[in-house]
Amino acid sequence: MIIIIKNKDTLLIDDFRFKCSVGKKGITKKKIEGDLATPKGKYGLGNIYYRADRVQKPLSKLKSVPIRKNMGWCDDPNSKLYNKLIKIKKSLNIKYEKLYRKDNKYDFFILIKYNYKKPIKFKGSAIFLHLTKNYLPTKGCIALCKKDFLILAKLINNKTKIKIS
Repeated sequence: MIIIIKNKDTLLIDDFRFKCSVGKKGITKKKIEGDLATPKGKYGLGNIYYRADRVQKPLSKLKSVPIRKNMGWCDDPNSKLYNKLIKIKKSLNIKYEKLYRKDNKYDFFILIKYNYKKPIKFKGSAIFLHLTKNYLPTKGCIALCKKDFLILAKLINNKTKIKIS
């Protein structure tokens, strides 16, 4: 099964067509950390992360991981932990994306395995499929409304790929 990002505002899967948003600077082949663009290409998906204090565990064949207050995603190109899930500690002297947020963007999110297995520094990190309420452009992720995200979560499995074109 393949999820297709058809243009800046359409996600297709099976017979479903969902409105979505992508990076503020559109879709690019030459992704660079912090460029506000969504990386073009075909990628695998990782786990679904969710805020257990706000939402129920999603119905999905993907592994579901509850988000804890000390969870972050390293977006520091100079760190050995670049583009990896991390535990936030006071002694940690690196830049990271906080996953336990006040807003609802990360009540659910799925890792898009871009630059993930052997991350290349400055090539981009923390590319997720996450929630939106207003479809404003993202910093490079793909965003869906909660209702559509939950439908998508039921359809996909660990062999599903996402094609961003």
